[in-house]
Amino acid sequence: MRKLHVGTSPLTNRIYAGHVLKDGSMWGEGKQDVTGAACGAVCEYVLANGEPVMVTCNGKPKYEITVRELCGITERITLDERSAEAGHG
Repeated sequence: MRKLHVGTSPLTNRIYAGHVLKDGSMWGEGKQDVTGAACGAVCEYVLANGEPVMVTCNGKPKYEITVRELCGITERITLDERSAEAGHG
C-alpha cells in the first residue's frame, strides 16, 4: 500500500492529504483538502494531552502547540447570524 502524505501548499496555505508521485516532488491524482479536519484533529489532540505539545525536527524542539478552547463561541456566532438574517443586526 502506498504511504499517505500530508502537507501544506505554499501557494494556497491549505493542508492536503493524498499520495505523491514516486519522485516525491508532486501530488498524485486524488489529493484532498483536509485543512479543517487536520486543524480540528490537532486541537483535539493537544486538548486531550492536557499541556502544550512539542514538535521536534531532527530530535530538536521546533514548535510548541498550545490550544485554548473558546466555550460557547459557536452559539454566539449562530445567534448573531440569525439576528442579522432577521434584520435585527
